[in-house]
Amino acid sequence: MNPPAVDAAPAGTGAARARPATIMIAVASGFVMAMLDVTIVNVALKAMQDSLSLSLTALVWVVDAYTLSFAALLLWGGALANRFGSRTIYQTGLVIFVTASLLCAAASTPTILIAARLLQGVGAALFMPSSLSLLTLAFPPGPLRVRMIGIWGALVSAAMAFGPFVGGVLVNAIGWRGIFWVNLPVGLIGLWLTHRHVARSPRHAGPLNGGGHLFGAAALAALSFTLIQGPSTGWTSPAIVGCALATLCAVAAFVVRERRTRHRILSQALLGNPQFVTGSLLGLAINFAILAEIFLISLYLQQQRGENPLQTGFHLFPLMAMFGAGNLASARVSARLGARGTLLSGLGLATLGAVALIDVAQMPYWILALAIGISNFGAGQAIPAMNLTVMQSAGPADANLAAASLNASRQIGSLLGVAIASVILHSIVDQQLATAMGFAVIAAAYAGGFGLVFKALRPD
Repeated sequence: MNPPAVDAAPAGTGAARARPATIMIAVASGFVMAMLDVTIVNVALKAMQDSLSLSLTALVWVVDAYTLSFAALLLWGGALANRFGSRTIYQTGLVIFVTASLLCAAASTPTILIAARLLQGVGAALFMPSSLSLLTLAFPPGPLRVRMIGIWGALVSAAMAFGPFVGGVLVNAIGWRGIFWVNLPVGLIGLWLTHRHVARSPRHAGPLNGGGHLFGAAALAALSFTLIQGPSTGWTSPAIVGCALATLCAVAAFVVRERRTRHRILSQALLGNPQFVTGSLLGLAINFAILAEIFLISLYLQQQRGENPLQTGFHLFPLMAMFGAGNLASARVSARLGARGTLLSGLGLATLGAVALIDVAQMPYWILALAIGISNFGAGQAIPAMNLTVMQSAGPADANLAAASLNASRQIGSLLGVAIASVILHSIVDQQLATAMGFAVIAAAYAGGFGLVFKALRPD
């Protein structure tokens, strides 16, 4: 077998002498921008609804259109990074994402906004797997890599934390379109730093398996339509029943193709590794809970407590910051308890906090904030240990695909979390009861992740 083609670092880029912090900022820019966008959009939902006359179903599409294309194409993004090099695909994704953000800012109808959000997801699907693989390849195994992955996760969590506050300020000052303009400077900084300071990465010749990715994308698209449109169109309507059947057919076609093809989307080595499978499923459960929580609490504060976007952003800021605090604590906890202990303690806290929120309607704000803060801290503590578990289960040749698979699982979780939350809001007339049921489902997702880790991962 021929060795993979490796691009040399371009002359004058300074990639070989770049400081760890510079590399960190360069490869985290895309992920930070994508996460910033998630929380900013949630704060701006009511403003968008008033401006463009969006229904609840259309609001869910504004959130989930991005997540749909993001999740559907992440594995393809990992395959492209393997074929053409992580740095090239990372930069391409940044360009697409920034362009789509400008289209979102200029949208004049719900259809244009949703289409631009789909394009944003395409860009994110390209740069997301490359971000983590570039970071992993830049540092050798050991304490430095562990610390850099922890800091990378903290930067992402910081973006999530600042998102509501920045979104509230922008919406209050210049309107909801401003939340998309903020991606322009972040994206340009990421492009420049990556070009100057990140070395070109190895390229591995191999098929892209377009058919498999197409079946996977079709399954997610049909599932999304079923869950999002079901409450308003009717669960027994021909369109919804047809989409549900299409979901099953696409999943079956994907499985059959993966079994029969010589070149699978995921290698047998990864699928046979318990650490990889557990980490990927855990990513789905954690993101399901986190994005459902952000969606529910943003609407709850504005629709049931009557807060404006600025007040909502101000109140969400410290709660989202707890993700970053948990990320930073993760390395110390891991040093004492190992990855399994870190995951169990973090998911335990997340579950307890979410359970407390089931009685959200009767809570004063400070108790609500305490419960969400505990839950978010626990989830934040678990995320770096989850990332490390997955990436250490893959060798250098599978780093891109492992990162893509983990992020695909997380984005599928995000997609399902928001969709299921919307189903609950549609189905239960009493808004307070609907919010309580939403947090019960979130608690169940965290508890499921706890049980998965307890059963599947061996003690360190």
